[in-house]
Amino acid sequence: MKKLSALIVLLIVAAVVIYAGSPYYAAYQLKNAYEARDGATIAAAIDYQALRPRIKSQLTDGFAATLTQYPMVAELGGTALTTAANTFIDKSVDGALTAQNIERLIQTQGQANQATKELAAAWAIASNKIDLQNLIQDMIVHRGDVDAVVKGQIEQMMDKQAAELQSKAAQGSDSAQPTLSYCGVNCFTVSGQIKGYPLTVEMQRQGLINWKIVNVVLP
Repeated sequence: MKKLSALIVLLIVAAVVIYAGSPYYAAYQLKNAYEARDGATIAAAIDYQALRPRIKSQLTDGFAATLTQYPMVAELGGTALTTAANTFIDKSVDGALTAQNIERLIQTQGQANQATKELAAAWAIASNKIDLQNLIQDMIVHRGDVDAVVKGQIEQMMDKQAAELQSKAAQGSDSAQPTLSYCGVNCFTVSGQIKGYPLTVEMQRQGLINWKIVNVVLP
């Protein structure tokens, strides 16, 4: 009877350890996959339906915050400017955050392609990295053609941001020891530096011991 009780206790303890330790093991697997350029493993670890809207929200909120700093731009562009920018953000996120593109990015360690360039431009627009003086001038030149103005800014930013990303990929460093922590029973975060950029990856429990990436907090 005592042996049976001890076995039950041992099984319970083992189950708790596996349950509690599962995100640490998942993070360890992701780190190994990244270092081995195993894009397929990382691509399979992402919940795209959860990740895409969170990235879109970060970018659209960032653009809205940027506009509040430049009332003249907001007044000249009106809702058409916000609509044009947010439409491009939606398109760029949908194009870049696919299993195929993530796998390719990991395998090439950040080599820019068209989808990545568009997402980089969207991030730049949302992060106050555009030349707002030129934006105002362009609005005047194009007589309020907001779509043409936004398109022009996007084309300028795509190659610039792609070059910056590739430079970071070549020279930036990665965290040797990322910070791992629970943010809830079913929430776990991995924070560190990737190619010089500070990033926080949020994972969510799916089932008992499986975890998927559901958010990446952009710098």
